[in-house]
Parts: sequence; C-alpha cells; structure tokens
Amino acid sequence: MIKEKETTPREIVIDLTGPDGNVFYLIGQGRKFCKQLGIDQDKFTTDMMSGDYDHAVQTFDKHFGDFVTLLK
Repeated sequence: MIKEKETTPREIVIDLTGPDGNVFYLIGQGRKFCKQLGIDQDKFTTDMMSGDYDHAVQTFDKHFGDFVTLLK
C-alpha cells in the first residue's frame, strides 16, 4: 500500500514569559517575517518601537497573529 505523505503546517509559538519574550527577539522575528511576506521592515520596526512593551506585543500580533501564537 502506498499512501500520500500528509503535510501539516508547523505551528509557530512564542512564549512571552521566556527569553523569546524579549522585545528585541520579537522585533527580530517580526523583521524576518516581514522580509518573507514582503512587508516594509523599517515601518514595522518603527511601529514596534513607538510605544511600550505591550504596544510592541500588540503590533506583532496585529501583523502575524494569523500564524504565530503568543503565550503569556
């Protein structure tokens, strides 16, 4: 019997309570995703840095919340 290989997309999870919750890590990951998706990296970075940590997390979630799960 030959079966087709099932491909399931890997879930991306970032734990905000660990070292990956650092705002600089989030900016770095966000810039990587921006590059992959054709989003202006500089505009994204400026928006992330325009407020406090909560604003940065909300900005990240606004842009990438469809495929990245943030744990707090």
